[in-house]
Amino acid sequence: MPNLLEREDSPYLLQHKDNPINWHPWRDEAFVKAESENKIIFISIGYSTCHWCHVMEREVFEDVEMAAFMNARFVCIKVDKEERPDIDQYYQNVYAKLNKKSGGWPTSIFCTPQNKPFFAATYIPLEPKYNIVGFRDLTRLIYEKISTKDAALFKNAAAFEESLLQDEKPQNPQSLNISIAQKFIAQCENNFEPTYGGFTIATKFPQVATLNAMMSLYELQKNDELKSMITHTLDNMIAGGYYDLVDGGFCRYSVGTEWLVPHFEKMTYDNGLLCKLYLRAFMLFKTRRYFEVAREVVAFTRKFMMEGSFIHSASDADTNGVEGEYYVYSRKEVLSAIKASGYSESEAKRMAMRLLVSSSGNFEGKNIMRFANIQKEEWFDNVRVELQKARESREYPFIDKRIQTSWSAMMIEAFFSFSLYEKSCEELARQCLKSLLEKMYDDKSVYHTCKIDAIAKPEGYLEDYAYLSKTLIYAYEVTADEEYLKLAETIVKSALQNYYVEGVWKFSVGEFETFAEIEDGSYPSCVSVIIESLLSLGTLVRESYRDVALKSLEHYNAQVTQKPILHASMTEQIIRFIHEDRVLKAPYGSNYLEAKEHYKYPFFHLKYHTREFYELCSNSCCFAKSDRLPTADSVSS
Repeated sequence: MPNLLEREDSPYLLQHKDNPINWHPWRDEAFVKAESENKIIFISIGYSTCHWCHVMEREVFEDVEMAAFMNARFVCIKVDKEERPDIDQYYQNVYAKLNKKSGGWPTSIFCTPQNKPFFAATYIPLEPKYNIVGFRDLTRLIYEKISTKDAALFKNAAAFEESLLQDEKPQNPQSLNISIAQKFIAQCENNFEPTYGGFTIATKFPQVATLNAMMSLYELQKNDELKSMITHTLDNMIAGGYYDLVDGGFCRYSVGTEWLVPHFEKMTYDNGLLCKLYLRAFMLFKTRRYFEVAREVVAFTRKFMMEGSFIHSASDADTNGVEGEYYVYSRKEVLSAIKASGYSESEAKRMAMRLLVSSSGNFEGKNIMRFANIQKEEWFDNVRVELQKARESREYPFIDKRIQTSWSAMMIEAFFSFSLYEKSCEELARQCLKSLLEKMYDDKSVYHTCKIDAIAKPEGYLEDYAYLSKTLIYAYEVTADEEYLKLAETIVKSALQNYYVEGVWKFSVGEFETFAEIEDGSYPSCVSVIIESLLSLGTLVRESYRDVALKSLEHYNAQVTQKPILHASMTEQIIRFIHEDRVLKAPYGSNYLEAKEHYKYPFFHLKYHTREFYELCSNSCCFAKSDRLPTADSVSS
C-alpha cells in the first residue's frame, strides 16, 4: 500500500511512495506525531536524479524488516531538496556543524522527538561498508539512547539547537580592497591540480564561479599563468567522461582526478552555466572546440531536456537501477560503430585505443570514451553519429520534467549567449523566457518550481529572483528589448523588499526563514548573483542600485576576504565594483557581440539610445563620444 507521499507532486517524493517505510511529507502533522508518541524523527533529503539516493533506497528503504523497525519507533520524513531548497539549506548547515565538513545527498538527519537534531550523515548503507556504520546498527543504537532518555544525548541536542537558533553575528562593514584579487589568484594557484586541471584532486566539480572570476582577472591583467590554468582545466573537462562526447552535455561531477568517470546525472544548471562559460572562453581565447562544445550542449538540451519551450530540470544517472547504463559501451560496440563509419578493422582498433576503449573496460567492465591525447580527434564526428545510433535502442534515463525558475534562467541565458553566434537561437531564447515568465511569474511573485501541467508552487527563493533578473538584463543587452530591462528592475525591487535587510540577504522568508549563503555551492551563490544584477542596474538604470550593492559587499567582505576562492563569485563582484563597469551608450541596432569583442573588458555593458552617436563611460565619468565605436584603448584610460 502506498504511503502518504502518493499525494505529492514531487517526482522524488513519488519515487518513494511504494517504500514499506511510512514516509511523511514535510508537514506539521509529522512533528506533532513524533512528539505526542515520543518517536525519533528521521529526515531524509534528496532529489529525483541522485544516484546515491537511489542506492540508499534500494539497500535501506525497500528492506521490509528495516521498514518495520523504523515504522514502529521513528517518524520518517522525506524532503525533495529541489522543491524545498530552504529546508535543505538549513539541514546542510546542520550537517556541516555536526561533522565539520560540507555534506551532500542523500542527507540523513536524526532528531529527538522534540525535533532537535543530534546526528547527521549522507548515504548510509544497510550493513557496515565503505568504513560507514550500517543503518541497521545505527538506528538500533539511536533508539536505545532515546528510549532510555540518555541524558548526554538530550543535553547535547538542546545545546546544538541553541547554537543554530542564534542569529548570525552582525559583522562590521569592511571597506573593499583590490588586494583580494591577488589573494584569490594565489589560492587558485595553490589549489590547482596540474595534471588534469581543476582545483581539487578528487572528487572534481566544474567550479564555474572560480573559472569565471579567473577569466575576469585575465581580461584585466593578461596574466599568462591564469590563462594556462583556465585553458588546461577547460580542455580536460571536455576530453570525455565528465563531458558526454556522444550526446553532448556535462555530468554533475567527476569521481576521480582525470575527469573520466562521472556521476552520470545531467543537471540543467551545470549545462546552462558551462555552455555560457565555454562561449566566454571562445570569445576570449578563440579556441574553436570551446564553441563546438557550447553548440553541442544547446543541441543536447533541445533534444533531451525540453518539452515545447519549457526546460526540464535534470536527467538521472541510473537506468534500470544501473549507474551509467545508457552511456557506456562494450569494445565490440565501439569497433562496430567505427567500422560502420567507413574505417577498416585495423583502423578501428587503433581509433578505439585513442578513445581509451579496451576489452576489460574502464568502468565496471564497460567503456567511457575519452580522447587519449585530450584534444578532439578529427575523425570523431563521423563515428559519433554511429555511436548515437547505438544508443537509440537503449532506455533513456529518467528525466525530472519539472520547471525550476533559477535553473531554467541559467539555460535561457546560455541560449541568448549562443544566439550572438547563431541568430536563429534568439527566437528559442525569447520563447523559453516568455514561457517561463508566463508560468512562474504573476506580476507580484516569482515562483520556484512546478510541473508543466500544474500551477506553480511554492513561491520563489532569493536564487529565483537573482538568476531570473540576471537573465533578463542579459536578454536586454543582446536584443535591445527594453521590456526585459524594465522587468528585471521590477524583480530586483521585489527581491529588495522581501529578502534584503541592511546589507544582509535572506534565502527564504515565511514558513522557514533562512539566511542566504555567500559561499559558492553547486552554482554561484545567489547573493553574488543578486549583487551582480544590482551593479548592472546601477550602470544601466540608476546609480542608487550600485549603492545597495556596495552595502552588501561591505557587509560580507570580511568573510569573503578570508577565503576568496570559496567565494569566487562574491570576489568577482568586489573586483567589479572597484574597477567599475564600462557602458557603451549606443544607437539601437548596435551589435552586442561586436562591441563586447571590441573592448575585451570583463564588466562591459551596452545601453541603447535613440541618438546616432556612441559614448563610452564608466560609473564615474565618460571617456569618449563618437559617430562610430570608440577605440578599445578608451577602456583602460
